[in-house]
Amino acid sequence: MAAHDVDPDFLALPLAALTDAALSAARAAGAAHADLRVHRLLTQSVRLRDGAVQSVADGDELGLSVRVIVDGTWGFASHAELTPDAAARTAARAAEVARALRALNRDPVELADEPVYRDVTWVSEYEVDPFTVPASDKVGVLTEFSGRLSAADGVDHVTASVLQVKEQTYYADLAGSRITQQRVRLHPEFEATAVDAAAGTFETMRTLAPPVGRGWEYLRGTGWDWDTELARIPEWLAEKTAAPSVTAGPTDLVIDPTNLWLTIHESVGHATEYDRAIGYEAAYAGTSFATPDKLGTLRYGTPAMHVTADRTQVHGLATVGYDDDGVSGQRWDLVRDGILVGYQLDRVFAPRLGLTRSNGCSYADSPHHVPIQRMANVSLQPDPERDVSTEELISRVEDGIYVVGDKSWSIDMQRYNFQFTGQRFFRIRDGRLDGQLRDVAYQATTTDFWGSMEAVGGPSTWRLGGAFNCGKAQPGQVAAVSHGCPSALFRGVNVLNTRQEAGQ
Repeated sequence: MAAHDVDPDFLALPLAALTDAALSAARAAGAAHADLRVHRLLTQSVRLRDGAVQSVADGDELGLSVRVIVDGTWGFASHAELTPDAAARTAARAAEVARALRALNRDPVELADEPVYRDVTWVSEYEVDPFTVPASDKVGVLTEFSGRLSAADGVDHVTASVLQVKEQTYYADLAGSRITQQRVRLHPEFEATAVDAAAGTFETMRTLAPPVGRGWEYLRGTGWDWDTELARIPEWLAEKTAAPSVTAGPTDLVIDPTNLWLTIHESVGHATEYDRAIGYEAAYAGTSFATPDKLGTLRYGTPAMHVTADRTQVHGLATVGYDDDGVSGQRWDLVRDGILVGYQLDRVFAPRLGLTRSNGCSYADSPHHVPIQRMANVSLQPDPERDVSTEELISRVEDGIYVVGDKSWSIDMQRYNFQFTGQRFFRIRDGRLDGQLRDVAYQATTTDFWGSMEAVGGPSTWRLGGAFNCGKAQPGQVAAVSHGCPSALFRGVNVLNTRQEAGQ
């Protein structure tokens, strides 16, 4: 894979002058800690419907922010102008904010130690920078892929889109760290719709290709077999429209990584964010049942459950060289042998848990948002002893369902009671697939669900899923995150009939 450098136009910004101005002003204002972040987000979105271009939208956000700790209290300010004078004024304003908030702060800020990283650069792994590909070429690929779907019998409508992001950051602090980074991510999506005009109903089938930390090579077949999937979607969709409705009740499930990643995100990823676990983050989507008093004792799932958090996963959406606290990327355990053993932390929360170092989970989605504790790539690990195939897991089920692809979901404010649907549901009879079902959702509590996991697949079944739009905080911030997992076998999970639940 070709190695890339940070774009020259970002490096040409007056980063050294901004650093000197901001940090000197912060030091003069009495800051015990100060950091400068220069942050640029380049985005492009291309959308088609039935082969016609609906929109091509470009975005370019650039700005700087300064955080300070004055008298044990955070202060934050940002500015869109990248001049030394603006940087100095922003630092002074951040110090004013800290002093204004001091009377409300009951817990003086203590930062975990971190080595100093002087003049380091990190760039994510990709081959073709999507921002070097003409928009007309992107439209051409989406049009061609859409045409394959729309030409098939039974497909009435096709939507196609691709969202690309390039994120560039520069971080500098009073301790001496100077860190420059660039990462690229891509999210393509194609969906076919079949309409039953007589019945007034419709069904959809979407590609399962996840968003990834790759470049335009992804649309050229690196990392995903587009030809095979696009060829099969019409037949899967036709089968789904004629499939019988599911019978509700306790059911054995084999869940594909294309579905299970989202269950991991909601029931493990968010639940092990330390700020949620201590009630600090509660306004947006709640807190967590996995509170610190349960650390080391909570039986999260069966002994087959080993979940890691990772900021270094190749092509992961939450992969960075260094976080927005200047902490280097790491990998660590959250659940080991089914027991809760860790949390996701930043430099503020690590000391509260009695740790001497953060595991690097600080991130802000804009130069004008304060960095907060955000999710790493949280992943369920495969069977370490044997490469168990998805087919072998299915062979262990006499009567059950194989769940493929994600769709809708819901979970309570404690990350405990949930239900999930999917793209495709295949009936399992006597250890073999026997056609599709429809109207399927599975429902459980987090510990009951993971406690029903009998086995995980081997490394050959492990896949990365993920999302661009994980939300948190007020004002709201959005982060991209990946979740890897193998196929897995669950026993006796409660299955709902969504049509019946809706009173139809």
